[in-house]
Amino acid sequence: MAFELPNLPYDKDKLAPAMSAETLEYHHGKHHKKYVDTLNQLIEGTQFADQSLEDIIRNTAKSGEHRKLFNQAAQHWNHTFFWNSMTPGGGGKPDGDLARKIDDAFGDFESFKTAFKNEAVAHFGSGWAWLVQDGGTLKVVSTHDADNPLPQNMTPVITCDVWEHAYYIDYRNDRPGFVDAFLDNLVNWRFAAQQIT
Repeated sequence: MAFELPNLPYDKDKLAPAMSAETLEYHHGKHHKKYVDTLNQLIEGTQFADQSLEDIIRNTAKSGEHRKLFNQAAQHWNHTFFWNSMTPGGGGKPDGDLARKIDDAFGDFESFKTAFKNEAVAHFGSGWAWLVQDGGTLKVVSTHDADNPLPQNMTPVITCDVWEHAYYIDYRNDRPGFVDAFLDNLVNWRFAAQQIT
């Protein structure tokens, strides 16, 4: 089964000015597409050809032999989740059960934002910042390169891509400014609430 580059859940210009159409053109149309194309080349004719994306990620996460395949599969999954973690007119505060869980885990919403921003900004090199559900508790984690929380049996709730190509066109080297824009203007809390189990 060949994987396909998903369409963005919004038009490329709808996240501006927090994220420009030019950034999405390169990030989605070139970077993400390359991961999908390479993933399809790597699974063709192998035991992974009929596996789901999540199964490929879990089955290759600890395999040095299949590290390249893991990287492509995880980056495809991570990016798809990232596009859905954002929405035009996003940001602000969540409500309902998700808001209560954030308050329980972090004390209040501002403390969550501080923890998420600190994790994203302090992450060295390329990777991802995540709000995850671990058991019944929410927490903030980061992963390096293509790694994601699935092999650790954590449920992703939202993610922010902190690879430099995610923000360099719009923010140059200002990762803190990008993370602020993500939290204040882009986060799709409706999508996040749907991830809570």
